[in-house]
Amino acid sequence: MRLVRIILMAGLLPGLALAQSAGEQALAEGEALMTEAQRSQQRIDQLDDATRDALNRYRNAIQQKDQLADYNKQLAGMVESQRRELAELQAQLATIEETQAEVMPLLQRMLASLEQFIELDVPFLLDERTDRLEQLKALMIRPEVTVAEKYRRVLEAYQIESDYGRTLEAWRGSLDVDGSERVVEFLRLGRLMLFYQTLDGHTQGYWDNASRQWQPLPASYNRTLQQGLNIARQQQTPALLRLPLPPVSEQGAAQ
Repeated sequence: MRLVRIILMAGLLPGLALAQSAGEQALAEGEALMTEAQRSQQRIDQLDDATRDALNRYRNAIQQKDQLADYNKQLAGMVESQRRELAELQAQLATIEETQAEVMPLLQRMLASLEQFIELDVPFLLDERTDRLEQLKALMIRPEVTVAEKYRRVLEAYQIESDYGRTLEAWRGSLDVDGSERVVEFLRLGRLMLFYQTLDGHTQGYWDNASRQWQPLPASYNRTLQQGLNIARQQQTPALLRLPLPPVSEQGAAQ
């Protein structure tokens, strides 16, 4: 009986070995399938991530496209606005150039009239007035100075000349008296009369604009002229002065 059991076991050993080998092979194949399945899942996950990244990049590109479209639209509006402003500036510039072409001859005529007026006027402060006139002439030919500034300076000179007619002024200067150069006191009554008196008070006279020369005054005007000089220098309160005045012409009376 024992012998039979041993024989049976001996006969079963090859079968068991084969069964064990098949199980191990099946187990190995299962593990290989599991590994491949994991790898496939990893590839799927990677593809899914790549798809999400691509989708996000696509959405960002669409958003950037929309933003660029809005920016280009705004930029086009700015460019168009600048084009209109440039056209307006060019039109204004053309108008300014036309105005300058009209104003400059006017300024030249105003200077010529001012020069003639100074030449025919009572000869007071001639150095100051002629120097101002020469400066204006030099200013007219300077291209870097605007027409507005040139116009302002000419009007300023006219205003100064106009103010002379409403002021009383006294100053000391030199004058040819009886053939000799002497230092005298000048007294200007607006631009109506111009007097002089020597420093010793013995000789005095007035400018006769009709004859364009100095005329003497009698000694009786000595004290009156001295009072006028003191009033002009604010050394004496204003008072009524008896001084000779030019006759009023019929034309001036009519005006």
